[in-house]
Amino acid sequence: MTDERPDVSALNSAVGTELFVLQSAASSTISEAGTRSSIYLSTLSSGLVAIGFAANSPALIGVLAFTVLPAIFALGWFTVVRLVDTSVENITARQRMELIREYFVSLHPRGSELIALDTPKSGELGVRYARSSFLFTMASMVGAVNAVLGGALVALVLVGVFRVAELPAQIAGIVIGALLLTATLIYERRRIRAAT
Repeated sequence: MTDERPDVSALNSAVGTELFVLQSAASSTISEAGTRSSIYLSTLSSGLVAIGFAANSPALIGVLAFTVLPAIFALGWFTVVRLVDTSVENITARQRMELIREYFVSLHPRGSELIALDTPKSGELGVRYARSSFLFTMASMVGAVNAVLGGALVALVLVGVFRVAELPAQIAGIVIGALLLTATLIYERRRIRAAT
């Protein structure tokens, strides 16, 4: 007759391995988010420097502004979408790690003394998360910069192509930028709420 009892040591080993894999995944999402943010901001900075060098030539500055800036704006949207993806991946990994830590705490009476568990009041390791915490992510930062770029592009098009006066063009740019930022934050908030 075979032993039907579950192999607890095998489970503990598998759970420990899973925790390590999840920690690696969470770490890689943070690294990727930082790299993507840096790529976007470097590209934007380089594009603005190139336009600055062309400032003495109205024809060249127009060509650069209407080719480089829209490309950077599109890159910004791609970056925001991927940064939100990495945030969701990180949240999912952290939730699964929390379940594993709860299991480890249950293995021994002193487990709760030695293993920190997340609590809604304090957050893991004392970091408090609120409904507005998503405003301070890398996705929100890139989204805010990209919204400013989008608003500036609208103003440039209105002044440079349609010969609209500067003040109405600037107001239109501000409105479009605010709408772009709002759309970005709504998208991010919905994706993160679905993950949590």
